[in-house]
Amino acid sequence: MIGAVQTLVYVAFYVVIFLLAVWALVDLLRRPAQAFLSAGKRTKKFWGLLLGAAVLLAFVALPYPIGFGYLSFLALGSAVAAAVYLADVKPAVTPYSGGRGRGPSGPRGGW
Repeated sequence: MIGAVQTLVYVAFYVVIFLLAVWALVDLLRRPAQAFLSAGKRTKKFWGLLLGAAVLLAFVALPYPIGFGYLSFLALGSAVAAAVYLADVKPAVTPYSGGRGRGPSGPRGGW
């Protein structure tokens, strides 16, 4: 019983890391390259390579029926790369991305 719960938590942990990395990569692909320069962040190419590697490593780390089950310890690096992008880079480049972004002051402007 406990072994089955542990296995379920283990699989869920790696699936969440993989989905987090995929979410970050998809968001990156939707942003224009100029937005990264305007926000003072690393280039889109840098983040693309980093997040692409993160998605690949997160997939390889998934347990066997889904992925390969290798290099599980590197999945933490994938989670860190995706979290840094989503928490720091994405909010910085969103105002420069055009479209329906909220802008630097929120959806209705400043106070």
